[in-house]
Amino acid sequence: MPTFIIDETHSGQRLDVAVTALCDLTRGQVQKLIKTRDILVNGKPADRDTRVQGGEKIFVPPVETGAPPARKGDIPLLQIVYENPDVLIINKPAGLIVHGYEGAPDTPTLVDALLEMRPEIADVGENPIRPGIVHRLDKDVSGLMVIAKTQEAHQFLKAQFQNRTVYKEYLALVYGSLPKDHDVITLKIARSKARGRMVARPSSQEGKEALTEYDVVKRYKNHTYIRVILHTGRTHQIRVHLRAIDYPIVGDTLYKKTRMKHIRPIEMNRVFLHAHKLRIRLMDGTEKTFVEPLPNELKKILTTLK
Repeated sequence: MPTFIIDETHSGQRLDVAVTALCDLTRGQVQKLIKTRDILVNGKPADRDTRVQGGEKIFVPPVETGAPPARKGDIPLLQIVYENPDVLIINKPAGLIVHGYEGAPDTPTLVDALLEMRPEIADVGENPIRPGIVHRLDKDVSGLMVIAKTQEAHQFLKAQFQNRTVYKEYLALVYGSLPKDHDVITLKIARSKARGRMVARPSSQEGKEALTEYDVVKRYKNHTYIRVILHTGRTHQIRVHLRAIDYPIVGDTLYKKTRMKHIRPIEMNRVFLHAHKLRIRLMDGTEKTFVEPLPNELKKILTTLK
């Protein structure tokens, strides 16, 4: 790799962002080289948060593979539902993780797709691994997500999620017939040390407060189609709460029942859970509601039920 001279186009950018733009390397590769202190700025190692300036010399050492590592799939093109100078509302497809992690460093992520479309958000937020991200959806869940395009918008949206003023509504299909047409699940949620996943606990035990409200939309012989309103945002909250009351979500392989009497599991490559409605306040003070219908793959499942 040659030594690059930073021009005005990249002046002021974070080191990892600038080097990724200048080299034929992935952002993950660049961050790894920075971590091992192999990338030099004017002859000295620097961390990824360093802001490069015009005229600085950046040395990038050769990478053994000579090319970016092969990904397990192509970076998807995201469906944009709404966009203004501050925010981006997208319809996340099922099967896409929001950001990378050590167990899957080469798997395409939502962040990869965002940076392909809007590279200017690379510096937005507090964590370079999650630029612009203020909330998440599980990998195998689809639906609406809001992305911050500026630092001001990131703080503004983050405050709304922390204060629980964002309205989040989901559509889900569960096994069994729920006894009530409307109910609120208030079990606490904590991470199980033994299982490594989330578990629901009664109020007398330790755990974080969690509130999940649901309404029955339609009843089938062995399933119930419901609308879920999420009042808190705990990890896997809807999935954990519904499994805890003995009505697991169709397609959920993590929070499933081993045996279901007289019910045959529906084979799916995703969870039947879709972020259907999202209401947020925009930077100009107006409140806006976004609605994304149930994906066709899930609509087809409903047509097969009795």
